Amino acid sequence: MSNPSILILAGDGIGPEVMDEVKKIITWYGDKRGLAFDVTEDLVGGAAYDAHGVPLTDETMAKAQEVDAVMLGAVGGPKYDVLDFSVKPERGLLRLRKEMDLFANLRPAQCFDALADFSSLKKDLVAGLDIMIVRELTSGVYFGQPRGIFEENGERVGLNTQRYTESEIARVARSAFELAKRRDNRVTSVEKANVMESGILWREVVTAIRDAEYPEIELSHMYADNCAMQLVRRPKQFDVILTDNLFGDILSDCAAMLTGSLGMLPSASLGAPMANGRPKAMYEPVHGSAPDIAGQGKANPIACILSFAMALRYSFDQGDEATRLEKAVEKVLADGVRTADLMGPEGGTPVSTTEMGAKILAALDASL
Repeated sequence: MSNPSILILAGDGIGPEVMDEVKKIITWYGDKRGLAFDVTEDLVGGAAYDAHGVPLTDETMAKAQEVDAVMLGAVGGPKYDVLDFSVKPERGLLRLRKEMDLFANLRPAQCFDALADFSSLKKDLVAGLDIMIVRELTSGVYFGQPRGIFEENGERVGLNTQRYTESEIARVARSAFELAKRRDNRVTSVEKANVMESGILWREVVTAIRDAEYPEIELSHMYADNCAMQLVRRPKQFDVILTDNLFGDILSDCAAMLTGSLGMLPSASLGAPMANGRPKAMYEPVHGSAPDIAGQGKANPIACILSFAMALRYSFDQGDEATRLEKAVEKVLADGVRTADLMGPEGGTPVSTTEMGAKILAALDASL
C-alpha cells in the first residue's frame, strides 16, 4: 500500500516559516515512528498570484482533491490589497473550502496550564479548558441567495439570506456527534430558534439525528447570545459546541481568546469520506499571515504543529500519535519555552520559530 498523502500549501507571510517546522515533524514520524507520508508542495494565496496570476491554479486544486490531507499555512498580505477581489489571496483559501466541500470546521479551544495566565479571564476559569467548536462552513448566511445591495423605494438595501437545508444540518450534526464520542459524549447545539426559522429547523434536525443515531450523546440546546455569555462566564461547562456558519464564526473567535494566544490555535475543515474512507480534509492554524513579523524568526509554529496533530487524529486514525505530539508541545510550554507572542511580564528571552520547533522535536524524542 502507498503511504498516506499530504499536500503542503505554505502560503504567504509567516506561513512558510511555521510550515517548515511541521515538515520536520512529519519527517520525524517517518524516521522514528514508521509513519511515512508522501508529501508534495505547491502554492496558494499571494505566492500563487505572484507565480501564476491567480491565488490557486486548477492544477493545485486538482492535487488537493486527490490527497488524503491538505496542510495550509496562511494567505494574504498588504501588498495584495490593491488586487481585484476575484484574485485576492483569500479567494484561494475559499476555493479550497468550497470545491472540496469542507462543511465541518473544527476549532479546538484548549488552554494549556502553562499559559492559563495569558487568558483574559481568571486563571481558575480557563485552566484545563478543552472545548471543540464544530462550525458549519459551506452554507448559511454567507452563501444564501438572494444577496446583494439593491435600490428599494429610493434607498439602498443590503440583503443576505440565512438558508439551511435538512441535509446540510444533518451532516454537520453527525460530525459533531462523532467527535463527542471521542470526548465526553456531550454536545451543545447553538442557534436562535426563538427568532429565526432556520434556527427552528436546525434544532429539530439536530434533535432527530441524536435521537435516531446517537442516543448515548447528551444533547442540550442554547441560544447563540446566551452561549457567548456562558463562554466568558463558565467556559468549562462545554465539551462540543455545534453551530452554524455565522454564529460559529463569532463564537469560535470568542473561545479562541480564552486560551490567551491565536498563535496556539489549530483548526480542521472536514468533508465527506473519500473512497478510502478518509474525509476530505484541510488543516490550518487560526492565525493569519502576520506580514509584520514574516521572515524574522518570531512566529509561533505551535498552531501549525497542532494542526498536524489534528491531521494525525482525524485523517490518519493515529490518535495516540496525535496525543504524543500534543503532550510534547505541552511539555515544552511547561518548561517555560516561549516564542515572542507568549512572553509574560516576567520577561526573558523568546526563542525563535526554529528553536521552538527543535524543542518540540526534542520532547518527541524524549517520549520514545
